[in-house]
Amino acid sequence: MTVHEMAVDGSLTMETVPALFEAGLRYLAIQDLRVDFSRVEAVDSAAVSMLLGWVRAAQHGQRDLLVLNLPDDLLSLARLYGVADLLPQQPA
Repeated sequence: MTVHEMAVDGSLTMETVPALFEAGLRYLAIQDLRVDFSRVEAVDSAAVSMLLGWVRAAQHGQRDLLVLNLPDDLLSLARLYGVADLLPQQPA
């Protein structure tokens, strides 16, 4: 099975997440997805929602989703909301 690799950069906020979320859903509908967050500069709670939505879509479509290099501020938000363990991170 093919894996689409996607790199995310800049800000993941309420303004930027919707288009990225839709792109991720399109990929997950047809293949596995690997997303690198190493160039992300800022996040808000929309980034956590986006990741959880991708997780649900991957599970529903029986696809693999792997996220790499999640920023500390995104992980902090996920921990605050009690959902950090739901994120499909690469093992350290």
